[in-house]
Amino acid sequence: MNTKLTLTIEKSVIENAKKYARRKERSLSDLIENYLKALTDEEPLTENELTPIVKSLKGSFKMPENFDYNKELTDRLSEKYL
Repeated sequence: MNTKLTLTIEKSVIENAKKYARRKERSLSDLIENYLKALTDEEPLTENELTPIVKSLKGSFKMPENFDYNKELTDRLSEKYL
């Protein structure tokens, strides 16, 4: 059951949050709800559990079968720092 909530937040913060929500194609209410769920989750997450944000992203990207994470990480860090 959804319930209306009134918050008092600085206007610029609200404007930036709305822009962010639009870019992510989500509602501001959804973002805030998921954030509050993550904050108030009574049981600590185990390594195999996903946060609401990660769950929402799951399946949005398919990696190639031959993807080598360690090689990719090494290459990117080398580009950045060497």
